[in-house]
Amino acid sequence: MLLPENITGLVLAGGEGRRMGGVDKGLQLWRGQPLAQHACQRLQPQVGSLLISANRHLDVYGAWGWPVIVDERVDGRLDFQGPLAGLLAGLRHAQTPWLVSVPCDVPLFPTDLVAHLAQHASPHTPDTVIMARSPERIHPVFCLLPTALAQDLQNFLDRGERQVQRWMRRHATIEVGFEPPDCFRNLNVCDDLNAGDAMSPQA
Repeated sequence: MLLPENITGLVLAGGEGRRMGGVDKGLQLWRGQPLAQHACQRLQPQVGSLLISANRHLDVYGAWGWPVIVDERVDGRLDFQGPLAGLLAGLRHAQTPWLVSVPCDVPLFPTDLVAHLAQHASPHTPDTVIMARSPERIHPVFCLLPTALAQDLQNFLDRGERQVQRWMRRHATIEVGFEPPDCFRNLNVCDDLNAGDAMSPQA
């Protein structure tokens, strides 16, 4: 069985926040605390070590006590290549054979997320991508990945590709079901931050 100490957790907080008007989504407050901090505190007990993927306000993220990593620059510039760029940074920096990722805008993801995903990991399938599914749909950035996939992902991005599921479907995939259906509800726009106060915590 895959143990937590063999898994690095990655909180993806490096996006442009376009649906929130370009703000740093991970630092927007929900229940009085930044979204990304909620995610870190929920993920940290489930893994052996934790990384934060961010591209702005690195000093703020760094003050929380976990290592902060950034996307690779293109010609010295950050061009916000999407969540795959954050995943690649995580795969490159992880000191464990496995990486599990969560986005910063889903503060109530399951507290047993990693344990359930890890049940499907096997040393006999070293290129398998394990992702979460709710009754309605797949949640590809809630995924468990072998860090050995770093070079393959680098090659994919070098070809100008950005679509998360397109890369994942190049490999064997396992979808792991979770309930209740709203456990992966994300807070995508500013109004969600207030509406989300009515959300009840789920294990």
